[in-house]
Amino acid sequence: MATDHAKQILEGSPRSVARLITWLEDEDRRAYKCMEKLYPHTGKAYIIGITGSPGAGKSTLTDKLVRAIRKQGHTVGIIAVDPSSPFTGGAILGDRVRMSELNEDPEVYIRSMATRGFLGGMAKATSDVVKVFDAFGKDIVIIETVGVGQDEVDIIGIADTTCLVLVPGLGDGIQSMKAGVMEIADVFVINKADRPGADQLWAEVTYRVEQDTHIKQQRDWTPMVTKTVAVDDEGIDGLWEAIQRHRQYLEESGKLTEKRRIRTSQETLRMIHNELFRLVREQLESSGQLDRYVQQILDHRRDPYSVMREIVNNWLSIPKEQKEAS
Repeated sequence: MATDHAKQILEGSPRSVARLITWLEDEDRRAYKCMEKLYPHTGKAYIIGITGSPGAGKSTLTDKLVRAIRKQGHTVGIIAVDPSSPFTGGAILGDRVRMSELNEDPEVYIRSMATRGFLGGMAKATSDVVKVFDAFGKDIVIIETVGVGQDEVDIIGIADTTCLVLVPGLGDGIQSMKAGVMEIADVFVINKADRPGADQLWAEVTYRVEQDTHIKQQRDWTPMVTKTVAVDDEGIDGLWEAIQRHRQYLEESGKLTEKRRIRTSQETLRMIHNELFRLVREQLESSGQLDRYVQQILDHRRDPYSVMREIVNNWLSIPKEQKEAS
């Protein structure tokens, strides 16, 4: 008899959580039935994103922040999105290396995930794994993303509160002036604040935040700027307080509901896109049509634009029964 992994997850099985996440990463279709059963049990967890440049100390900061959260009795799920191995496609950095002591806490669940080439520092299955942790009963879910500079914006589509970690001496003074990076942060964290240049970086970021708020007068939340020395456990309580204040603002203003409505809309469209693409691709490849189209395009007998329209028009006219059979 097949194991009901959804039921096992709701009953607190970490093994079933691991199995389902693997299915999600591998795009195994068995995952979707489980997710359908788990979805009614989601919506309670608060999601925190931690992002920033490589070398900013995000893993150490996450480790210390989780300890502060655990002192208040909250359960935590951690998604550490790592670069992909060019050979296996798996995560290069392992969670046991990064946060070994937290693995001993039964109320903390850590999962390393590989980006597998996905842009924006986010693994493709991240939003689904957040839902698994949510159904699993985690109060707080932290997503620590790959540091890839200004591409690090996908996190805002998943997190309720996004923390951008900056470090003096890594060019973050210039990086912090870039609008794309500035706009993703709800809380700025000047980590390694014992280094030279920390006060200057704090002043630059604070000035930019004030300037940005002045220009965008309709902006109700002014991002907070905090200082930490994560390796020495300094400033972590202040960071957690800033996150809690942002959460309070979102809940009292109704912005949390609005954010989650937008997120749900985007996720639904993304899922529809992925499934339609899978079905069309499978049909084109299995019938040999894709190879024929590609050769025609290479020979300049056809162009990719008209081919695209032809495929879409043909697909939309295919009877429902035939689509389901494919």
